[in-house]
Amino acid sequence: MKTLVYSIIIAVGTLSVNAQKGKINIQQDDKITELLEVYKSVISDADYYRIQVGFGSYDKAQRIKSEVEQDFPLMPSKIDFDSPTYRVRLGRFKTRIEAERKFIEVRQKYPDAMLLKPKKSTR
Repeated sequence: MKTLVYSIIIAVGTLSVNAQKGKINIQQDDKITELLEVYKSVISDADYYRIQVGFGSYDKAQRIKSEVEQDFPLMPSKIDFDSPTYRVRLGRFKTRIEAERKFIEVRQKYPDAMLLKPKKSTR
């Protein structure tokens, strides 16, 4: 009986010593990453003040966005479609005071700019 117990202990010990270590590589479709980015941008916009610098057709919005990116390279800019026009929005500010400070700076270059309040969150 003792030899059976010792044999089992040795067999179990040998199995754990000889266990293989593996490396897992997960491949994910790029479209999933894009979808997550779109989802995050929609959800996250509800919590921030934004500055709208212009609007119009898609071509006009593209031109405005490229100008804004040159004038304010450190602030994120984005084109949003709000029927029937495309709107160029700048920045993501958590507090009103931070947004108002940048708004004053942006208005010097874009006098028609508007400060937008955060959307009401429906989460």
